[in-house]
Amino acid sequence: MNYTKYSTEEILNWLKENLNNERYTHSIGTAECARELAKKYNLNEEKAYIAGLLHDCAKCFPREKMQEIIDEHIEVDKCERSNFKTLHAPVSFYIARTEFLVEDEEILSAIRWHTIGQLNMTDFEKVIFIADKIENKTRNKEYSQPIIDELNKDNGLNKAMLQCYKQTIKSLVDRDLVICPLTIDIYNKLQNEVNVK
Repeated sequence: MNYTKYSTEEILNWLKENLNNERYTHSIGTAECARELAKKYNLNEEKAYIAGLLHDCAKCFPREKMQEIIDEHIEVDKCERSNFKTLHAPVSFYIARTEFLVEDEEILSAIRWHTIGQLNMTDFEKVIFIADKIENKTRNKEYSQPIIDELNKDNGLNKAMLQCYKQTIKSLVDRDLVICPLTIDIYNKLQNEVNVK
């Protein structure tokens, strides 16, 4: 089934033109990792690959362009707006939907929430979220290995997600940055799910 009007080659060409080299390489790494994780968790591998390729498609847009797209087309809450580094997620969601004509809600939602996440994420959303953090082409092994280790345990998806949030919260605290209430809510929910199962 086709999930976008573009062939993989056309998507890669677009990404090459619109991303820097490191982000382009990261997008390919995320797509490949997402496909592997989708296979491991019996999810749609093709959809995971497309979501991985497109998850950062707006990452290199100028800040003003991202802000303009958000102001005109996407509902983004105040807390999410407070960190410029996460704004590419809703904008990438918008570009996937309008430029690449992706209609599949699972792909779109995974792109939309791959940075800050949301409560009650699906396994598919978790796979894209995690693949973004652990792909082996650009990610630091010191950062990714603890997440990979959790994936290989029982209830691995939730444990890996929890590890992602632990590392994110520590990093935000170390840098004296604001932590969104949603991030704390997700962390607490995952902590409860991991301790129950």
